[in-house]
Amino acid sequence: MHRLDVPRGTSIARTVLIAAGALSAVLAWGEAVHARAHARQELELPPERARTARVSEALGNRRGTPARCAVLVLGFADRGPRAHAVTRWRARIGARTAARLVAEGFAVEVVACGGAVRGAVPEADLLAEALREAGWQGRILLERESTTTWENIASARALVGDRNAISICANGLHAEKARAYLRRQDPDLGSRLVSADDYRFPEMSLLKPVFAVVGLNKLRQLCRADSHG
Repeated sequence: MHRLDVPRGTSIARTVLIAAGALSAVLAWGEAVHARAHARQELELPPERARTARVSEALGNRRGTPARCAVLVLGFADRGPRAHAVTRWRARIGARTAARLVAEGFAVEVVACGGAVRGAVPEADLLAEALREAGWQGRILLERESTTTWENIASARALVGDRNAISICANGLHAEKARAYLRRQDPDLGSRLVSADDYRFPEMSLLKPVFAVVGLNKLRQLCRADSHG
């Protein structure tokens, strides 16, 4: 064995270990950012709405009619014609949030948001298909006109109407921005927010760092706009 063989092999192994460690750190950071976004959701809601086990009973009328809740699932730039991974991710978040709210006594309708931004099929239609695949069998309302998150919220408000509660579903950082938009556009409706099940470990771990970078940047821009407003 030549003496140079050992350092060369050792260098390759060390490089692999460093790369694996760096990847693990990035993935862990992405998980932590999304977990914190979910925790902030709980903190920003009124105490009586952060945990909704008895919210439906409290919001329902005296005749025992269950409180009505709209679950907004936000669109993502999807060329179609079939829902891609991020759209299916948002649909899973919406489906499990809706199922939990039904179990807690709400009468739930899901609102799928998004027009035909990057393809011929509206994002709302792609979301609706993915919601069915994710197991949601209840009613789905389609908002097919919006092209941005701000428009998602503005257009969906007409469909939400007088619902007692509203939950916004996307990855945690995007949903956080959308909740801020709702409070700006309609403070009364913003006061009816209830939590979404937008975090699950290790769901979509490979993409979470990307959405963490984008989402944190968008939230910083929003904060700067608020500070200059």
